[in-house]
Amino acid sequence: MNELASLVEQTAARLAARHVGVVVAGLAGGALEIHGAGRTGPGGGVPGAHTLFDIGSVTKVFTSLVLARLALDGAVGLDEPLAEVLHGPAAVPVRNGRPITLRHLATHTSGLPRLPRGMALRALLRPNQPDPYAHCTTERILSGLARTRLHSAPGRSFRYSNLGAGLLGMALAHRAGTGYDELVAREVCAPLGLADTCLRPGTEQSERLARGHAPGGRPVPSWDLAALPGMGGLRSTAADLAVLLRAQLAAEREPDAPLAPAILLTRETRHRVNPFAWAHLGWLGHRLHAQQGRHLQLWHNGGTGGFSSFVAFDPEKQVGVVVLANTRRSVDPAGTALLRRLQIGSGAARS
Repeated sequence: MNELASLVEQTAARLAARHVGVVVAGLAGGALEIHGAGRTGPGGGVPGAHTLFDIGSVTKVFTSLVLARLALDGAVGLDEPLAEVLHGPAAVPVRNGRPITLRHLATHTSGLPRLPRGMALRALLRPNQPDPYAHCTTERILSGLARTRLHSAPGRSFRYSNLGAGLLGMALAHRAGTGYDELVAREVCAPLGLADTCLRPGTEQSERLARGHAPGGRPVPSWDLAALPGMGGLRSTAADLAVLLRAQLAAEREPDAPLAPAILLTRETRHRVNPFAWAHLGWLGHRLHAQQGRHLQLWHNGGTGGFSSFVAFDPEKQVGVVVLANTRRSVDPAGTALLRRLQIGSGAARS
């Protein structure tokens, strides 16, 4: 077994001790290894490269790629106000005379709160509600948006907002005149050949769908996210996300590769969060301290009622990781540890 395969398998085994099921992928030196452990659900088998998981907020990476694709085509502008893209059905708040733009939504600098208006109270009053976003219809979201007060002027400061990302997906679909699922399929999945990234799995895909679990191991239903799928509604596989990472790693070296112009556009935007971290369109980034090698890490994680995910890469070292689990417990530490092992030049890609 080569070193990359060994590291991936060891990571999966450690995670399986605390999660119902997990799939880990590692990319290094052009090589790819994917390993699963645990089970897909009650009575299920071992998950693998083509098992579908809810990927939660990793969806935001896809939403921002759609934004970049449409911007390059001239269908939208990164600095176009959200109110203009939604085109009439919503009153969008402003602060200090500054409107919310699509760039603000993708970089979490809109000033919007994390959740839709009134949702935090409902979640507090109904902690066992299986899908806290079930009632987030378009009408309710836009009605709440009109009554929302921004925490800061758009573009001024970073404040992570699921609502903002959900509105971005809604606005892009509205401008394109299609559903969010169809838009992602057209702008991202088709160019990259992603076969299993979708909102609602088909019949055959449903047979490969992992079942979500609460931290104690109790099976729980998936979240639907209603009118806000762009913030976290996609399902995908380790195989598909590895293809996405390959595209991210190849973008600077192969500018004519599928999606390369859009990928590079997402990285051109860089809003500073603190001295060590920043936000791109979709991805979050930071550079490690000098004592840790100053390695670059671009990443996003995700979590829903029964799933957790982590996707990260280093375009300088040409390494990346994917971790998908069907338990609502963070996989970030394990994913980050694996990425660092690959970054420090352990020879993981050599047999």
